[in-house]
Amino acid sequence: MQVNNRKTKQRFLFPQDRIRALTFTLMVITFSSCHQNKFESEQALWAHIKKEENGYVHQKTVNNVSYTLTYRPTDILVKQELTDRYAIETVDSLRNKYGEYLYFNLSMSSNNQELLSNKIGNRNTFGTMVNQLAFGMTDKVHMYTKAKDTIPMADYVYPRMYGMSNGTSMLLVYPKDERLLEKDFFHFTIEDLGFSTGEVRFKVSTLPIKDQPKLNFKNLL
Repeated sequence: MQVNNRKTKQRFLFPQDRIRALTFTLMVITFSSCHQNKFESEQALWAHIKKEENGYVHQKTVNNVSYTLTYRPTDILVKQELTDRYAIETVDSLRNKYGEYLYFNLSMSSNNQELLSNKIGNRNTFGTMVNQLAFGMTDKVHMYTKAKDTIPMADYVYPRMYGMSNGTSMLLVYPKDERLLEKDFFHFTIEDLGFSTGEVRFKVSTLPIKDQPKLNFKNLL
């Protein structure tokens, strides 16, 4: 009877091992399918970026002012600088160049208009905001590590649209500081720009940035 019991136990061990292996395989497949980070076109990459659940877009509305902060992957900057014909060595060089920094698009609108469009009636206020947007955003936008260390902005680009857009957008550039990415999140804040919003704060996860999506440049040749 004891021999029979051993055989019975052995008979059930094999299927259980197979079930565990199958479960693990399914988990890997599911994770891989949900975790695509290499894309065949710029359009496909942007579609991935714009899905909020992927962690690259952060939105908030305060006192009728809407803020959207979007991470801009390194390969988007690389693609913009490439000509129609390029070598993979050029891609590697540009990745090294742009990979030293983090890029974010910041879009702000009030009542679905540019911020300046809401200040046209007051010449002094309008002029002050023009200067602030063009030259003073380094004093208004801040990035802090989880330990509350300040990461200074390296540069920003503000293309004035003269009322031709429904939002005020700018590209913000920050150094890829190790202190910023060694933790699980950092803070991004925007001071009140004259719309009674108070400080607007975003909590940004570092995992999507560390595992940022890429373009398959070999297939784009």
